[in-house]
Amino acid sequence: MKIIQKLFSLGYVLVVALFFVCAVALIVLAGSELWGALRPDMEMGVRSRFNLILEAIGLLTIAVAAMELGQTVLEEEVQRSANISAPTRVRRFLSRFLIVVVVSLSIECLISVFQFVQVRPELLPHAASIGVAAAVILAAWGAFVRLNVDAEKLEPHAMRAAQAEDKTVET
Repeated sequence: MKIIQKLFSLGYVLVVALFFVCAVALIVLAGSELWGALRPDMEMGVRSRFNLILEAIGLLTIAVAAMELGQTVLEEEVQRSANISAPTRVRRFLSRFLIVVVVSLSIECLISVFQFVQVRPELLPHAASIGVAAAVILAAWGAFVRLNVDAEKLEPHAMRAAQAEDKTVET
């Protein structure tokens, strides 16, 4: 059983490393887009430069999401070796994940609105659907956390153990 646990830990470390490599690649691409937008020798209009900058923001948002997800996997699965069956663990893991998703979708909605409002207003409903999706996820997450409070009261030791682990992981 120990060998299987080591293989899972190795798999999680590999996933974390790949999240990091993907994030770095996205940061490089965002830098390239930004450089293309700011190069004075390029003949392009303000709208084209603006769109390139928005693309860079979108790429950076996804890079941050990739890094945050990698960090979550690292902390929850490698450093803590967490048992995800406890209600406290589920809430904490889902909360960290959904924060990244909701923020990323919200930023993507704003970027889409800025891009479409002047050039392709017929696509604004698509941008709005991204915002609605973020709102629905946020509301569902809030309902989950609210309903999960009673389950956590049944296992107060799990909350204390999670808080004790937080101090270990932070140092």
